[in-house]
Amino acid sequence: MTQTERLYFLINYLINEKNELKSIDIPSQERAKKQLLRSLMNIRPPKPVSKEFLEIQDAYLQEECSEKGIISLSDISPARPGIYLWQGDITRLSTDAIVNAANSAMLGCFVPCHGCIDNAIHSAAGVELRLECSRIMEKQKAKEPTGKAKITKAYNLPCRYVLHTVGPIIYGSVTRQDCDLLSDCYHSCLELADANQIKSIAFCCISTGEFHFPNQKAAEIAIQTVCDYQAKNQNSPEVIFNVFKDSDYEIYRQLLG
Repeated sequence: MTQTERLYFLINYLINEKNELKSIDIPSQERAKKQLLRSLMNIRPPKPVSKEFLEIQDAYLQEECSEKGIISLSDISPARPGIYLWQGDITRLSTDAIVNAANSAMLGCFVPCHGCIDNAIHSAAGVELRLECSRIMEKQKAKEPTGKAKITKAYNLPCRYVLHTVGPIIYGSVTRQDCDLLSDCYHSCLELADANQIKSIAFCCISTGEFHFPNQKAAEIAIQTVCDYQAKNQNSPEVIFNVFKDSDYEIYRQLLG
C-alpha cells in the first residue's frame, strides 16, 4: 500500500464513522488531504477502532515521521552537562520521553489542525494516544490537577513515552502560586521519568502558548527547577529544552550561557 492509498483509506474510514461527516468532499491535492486526515483525527472521540485501521494508520504515520527526519540526542550539542537546547518540532525527537503541555481533560486538542503542541503530539502519535489517555482519566474520575504528570506510550512518535502535564493558566499578573505550579510541572515530570527509568526527556515550553505564561519567566523557572533536580539526584535524566520560536531559543540560549 502506498502512502497515498493509506491516506485515502484513513480518510474514508473516519468519514464513514459518522453520518454527519459523509457529505465531506475529499480534496484532490495531497496537502489538503493530509490536513483533512489530521482534522478528522483531532475531532475523533476516544472510542474503539478496527485493527485494520490501526495497522494502516501506524504505517502511514511512521512513514510521515521518517520523512520529517528523526533527531536523536547524539545530534544535539550539550549546552551544559546533562542539559541540551534544540529548536524544532518536538515530534521528531527520539529521546526516551517528550513532554506534552496538556489541558486538564488530558485527551488532547479537539480543534482541527490547531497550532498547540498538544494537537501536534496527538496527531503524530495516532488515535491510540487519546484512547490511552481516556482510560487513564476514566480511572481517575476527575480532571488532571495542575502541576502533576501522567505517562503514556508514544505509539507512532520516535520517542518511547509521552509525559503529560497541565501547566498554570495566566489570566492577569503572574502570582507566586503560578510560578510554583509551573515548577511543579517540571519536577513532577522528572520524578515520573526517574520512576520509569527514563534517561532522556525533552521539555516543551510549558504554559507559554495558549496558557499565556510569560516566556522569559517560564524559561527561568524551567532551568532552575531542572538544575536543582539534577544537582540533588545523581542519576537524573538528561534534559532537552525544546523550543519552536526564535524568541524562545534566544531566551534559553542566554539563560544557559
